Amino acid sequence: MDWRPDEEGLQQVLQLLKDSQSPDTATQRVVQDKLKQLNQYPDFNNYLIFVLTRLKSEDEPTRSLSGLILKNNVKAHYQNFPQPVSEFIKQECLNSIGDSSSLIRATIGILITTIASKGELQTWPELLPQLCNLLNSEDYNTCEGAFGALQKICEDSSELLDSDALNRPLNIMIPKFLQFFKHCSPKIRSHAIACVNQFITDRAQALMDNIDTFIEHLFALAVDEDPEVRKNVCRALVMLLEVRIDRLLPHMHSIIQYMLQRTQDSDENVALEACEFWLTLADQPICKDALSSHLLQLIPILVNGMKYNEIDIILLKGDVEEDETVPDSEQDIKPRFHKSRTVTLQHEEERVEGEDDGDDEDDDDDTLSDWNLRKCSAAALDVLANVFREELLPHLLPLLKGLLFHPEWVIKESGILVLGAIAEGCMQGMVPYLPELIPHLIQCLSDKKALVRSIACWTLSRYAHWVVSQPPDLYLKPLMTELLKRILDSNKRVQEAACSAFATLEEEACTELVPYLSFILDTLVFAFGKYQHKNLLILYDAIGTLADSVGHHLNQPEYIQKLMPPLIQKWNELKDEDKDLFPLLECLSSIATALQSGFLPYCEPVYQRCVTLVQKTLAQAMMYSQHPDQYEAPDKDFMIVALDLLSGLAEGLGGHVEQLVARSNIMTLLFQCMQDIMPEVRQSSFALLGDLTKACFLHVKPCIC
Repeated sequence: MDWRPDEEGLQQVLQLLKDSQSPDTATQRVVQDKLKQLNQYPDFNNYLIFVLTRLKSEDEPTRSLSGLILKNNVKAHYQNFPQPVSEFIKQECLNSIGDSSSLIRATIGILITTIASKGELQTWPELLPQLCNLLNSEDYNTCEGAFGALQKICEDSSELLDSDALNRPLNIMIPKFLQFFKHCSPKIRSHAIACVNQFITDRAQALMDNIDTFIEHLFALAVDEDPEVRKNVCRALVMLLEVRIDRLLPHMHSIIQYMLQRTQDSDENVALEACEFWLTLADQPICKDALSSHLLQLIPILVNGMKYNEIDIILLKGDVEEDETVPDSEQDIKPRFHKSRTVTLQHEEERVEGEDDGDDEDDDDDTLSDWNLRKCSAAALDVLANVFREELLPHLLPLLKGLLFHPEWVIKESGILVLGAIAEGCMQGMVPYLPELIPHLIQCLSDKKALVRSIACWTLSRYAHWVVSQPPDLYLKPLMTELLKRILDSNKRVQEAACSAFATLEEEACTELVPYLSFILDTLVFAFGKYQHKNLLILYDAIGTLADSVGHHLNQPEYIQKLMPPLIQKWNELKDEDKDLFPLLECLSSIATALQSGFLPYCEPVYQRCVTLVQKTLAQAMMYSQHPDQYEAPDKDFMIVALDLLSGLAEGLGGHVEQLVARSNIMTLLFQCMQDIMPEVRQSSFALLGDLTKACFLHVKPCIC
C-alpha cells in the first residue's frame, strides 16, 4: 500500500510542527488545540510518519518532532487507529530504520518500541525477524538503526521475548547478538552487549544455554578502546556476579584485577559501572576470600574515588559559601512522602543509604542526587567495612592521616567522608583513635569551606553513639554546641546536614539532652525565621525527633512558650492541600505525644483540622470513584498523616481527648477509613482505634456492636 499526502494538508502539518518549536506560550496553546483537532482525523498519523520518514527536504528537528508527536498518539490512541493507518506506520518504520540521520534512526526506534509495547509484538510477527535480518545489512546505518530498535525492545519487553507467547524468539536472537560482539563498529558492539545484558538478571534460558560463549566474548572485549563498550562489559560482569557467580569463580582473580583498572577508568561512566562490582561482591559469601589479597590495591582506589571532581564542585556551587537568603526553586524540593508512625523507619538507616552528605533523598541538584562515582565509592567502602571490619584499618589508617590533615580542602573533605563511611563496620577498631579524631572533626565544623562543614556534620552523626557513651562534658557538649551553630550556618547545604546530624544525635542522646533543652530550642526556633523552604521541612523533623527523644521533659511552660508559637504560625499559613503539612503534622504528632496535657491549649484547632482533612479526602475519594473522568484521585497521604496526628493527640492527651471526640464525627469517619482499599490508610486507622480505645472507650463502645 502506498499512501500519498494531500499537499495542502502536508503544509498545514509542517506549519504546526514549526509553530510547536516556538518558545511563546500563547503559540504553544494554539498548537495543543490544533493537535487535538487534527487527532480527530485518523490519517493525521499518516502525515506524521510521512514527515518523519519521507520528507528529507525538511530539517532533522522538525522530522524528529513529527515522530515524537506520533509516538505520543500511539501511546494514547493506538487501539483506535484504523488498520490501514497502523499498517502504513509499521511499514514506513521498517523501510526507514536505516535513515542517514542518527536522530531520525533513534526516533524511528522509539516509535517501533512504543508500538511493540502496546501489545503489538504478537500482532506484528514480521517485526523481530525483519530487524534481525537487517542486522546483516552491508549498510552501517541500516545495521545500527535495527540494533538501536532491538535494544529498546529488549529493554521494554525482556520477559515477553523469553515467553511461549512469541515462541521464544530469544533462542534465535541471543546467538545472533553474540556474533556482533566482534563487529568492527564500536557502536554496534556496544548495542550487541547492551541487548544481551537485558536478559542476565532474569536468567533467560537462551542466555543460560550460551553463557560460556557470552563470558568468553566479554573477556575478549575487556580492553576495548570504546568507553561505551567497556561500560557495558563492566555492567555485564556486575550482573553475572549476582546471578551466575559459579561461572565467574574460575576467573575471579583476573576479573578483580580488571575491575581494579576499570574503577580508575578515565571515563567516569565506566569507572562508576566498575565500582558497582565492589558493592555487589560485598553481598556474596565469597567476598572475604576473593578480596583479601587485593585490599592493598582496592582501598586507595575507592578512597581516591571519594573526592569531589571539578564538575561536582561547580554543580554543588562549592564556591558559594553564603546562600541562606537565596530562595529555593520549587524543583529543588523533591516530593516528600509521609512516613507512617506505625512503620517507623530508623533515621540512621535512611541517612546512610549510599551516602555523601546526610540525606541522599533530598540532594538539591538532580545531577548530584544521581548516583555518581563518589557516592558509589563511599557506599562500597561502607559495605566492605562491614565485611572486613578491623582488617580494613591497616590499609586505611596510613591513608587517613594524610587526608584528614591535608591543606587542600577537597582532599581533607574526602578524608572526612572516608571516616564516616567506615564508622559502622570498623567502629571497634576505631575506638582508640576517636578521642583524637572527634575533637578534630568538631573543629572541622568551623572550616571555611561549606562542603567541609557539611560532610563533618554527617561523619560526626555516624559516631554519635560513641560520643553519647562518653562523659557528656568531654564530647557531647562541644559537639552539640558546634552542631547548633551549624544549624544556623549561612550556607543552606550546611544547615541541612547539621539538622540531619542533630536529629541522629537526638535519637542517640535521648534524655542526656534535657539539661540543654532551653539552648537547643532557642536555636531551632531561631532557624524558623532563617530557613528557606526546603530546610524548613528538615527542621520539622529535627523538632519532632527532639520531642520523641526527651518525651515529657519537654512539658515545661518555658519550653512550650518557645516552641509552639512558630509552629502554630506555620500551621495557620499552610493550606489544606499543601504537602508541607506532612512534615509539620508528623512533627506536631511527636510534640503532642511528648507534651501530654501541655498540648491542651493547642489541641482544639489541631484536632478539628485533622478531622477536616480526613473528611475532605474521603469525600474526594468518593467523587473520584463515581466520576473518575471528572475528578482527580485524592492524595491519601493527607488522610494518613491526619489519622497519625489524631493518634498522637489521643496518646498524649489521654482522657482529655474525650470532649473533642464527643463533639466530632471521627468515629463514623474512622469506620470508613478502616475499609479503605489502601493498606496504609487501614493501618493508621486501626492504630488510631487502639489509641482511642485506651483514651476514651466510652465513645468507641457504641460503635463495636
